[in-house]
Amino acid sequence: MIATIIGVGLIGGSLALSLKEKGIANWIIGVDFNEANLKRAQELKIIDEASDIEDAMNRSQLIILAIPVDAMLKALPSILDKINKTHVIMDVGSTKQQILQLVSGHPHRGRFVAAHPMAGTEYSGPDAAIPNLFAQKTMVLCDVKNSDEDAVELIETVVDQLNMRIVYMNAEEHDLHTAYVSHISHITSFALALTVLKKEKEQGRIFELASGGFESTVRLAKSSPDMWVPIFKHNRHNVLDVLEEHIKQLEQMKQLLQDEDYDTFYKLIQKSNKIRKILK
Repeated sequence: MIATIIGVGLIGGSLALSLKEKGIANWIIGVDFNEANLKRAQELKIIDEASDIEDAMNRSQLIILAIPVDAMLKALPSILDKINKTHVIMDVGSTKQQILQLVSGHPHRGRFVAAHPMAGTEYSGPDAAIPNLFAQKTMVLCDVKNSDEDAVELIETVVDQLNMRIVYMNAEEHDLHTAYVSHISHITSFALALTVLKKEKEQGRIFELASGGFESTVRLAKSSPDMWVPIFKHNRHNVLDVLEEHIKQLEQMKQLLQDEDYDTFYKLIQKSNKIRKILK
């Protein structure tokens, strides 16, 4: 199978590596609006060739969109305009409602499968692509009832060969739950990094004293704003909801410290420890 990856950064590049390694695709065509990314992806042998969208689509069965959500909203309708019944389009975006609303009435909607691999790192670009990024991770497939049966079957086969678990959700559920377990983690990490950079003027001391705990907590602050601002923008309602609750919890802890109510603080931390039973 020939596959086209549009966007050869961390997720797209890692998918390209895995598709080839698992024998799912025997040839990978890369498309990217950044010529430097395409050149680097070829140097790293992430893709077999670089091409434009029209040529790549004419030669591919599977087309994967691995670009920021804003770019996805612009590109997907025109891509659907050009495909036929032999094509399967999959996206890997972190938000789903606006994308699926946009294409809901498109005559080729059935050839599109909305997907979100719950995997990644804080790095970006072709150099960040790594093999086996998706192994034992979860792939969320959204609103599959609106996709053609054969298109869904192909994507399910690909996901299975990548050694991923499949979870089915509707777009609203997806955006809600990713705000709670993914998007809030990133916005909190960005805020923590800004807090430390504001308060700790001596950068050398950050380097000297930052232990594994701080480093793991702030790791996500290295993530690209090109990717995350569109995510926050398109999942704004859900992110604001969970952010409000997060701020409420922080204010409660602040008040307990001000009141020197360490017994209640102890109980709060004990309550938070229940997460151990879920994330073992």
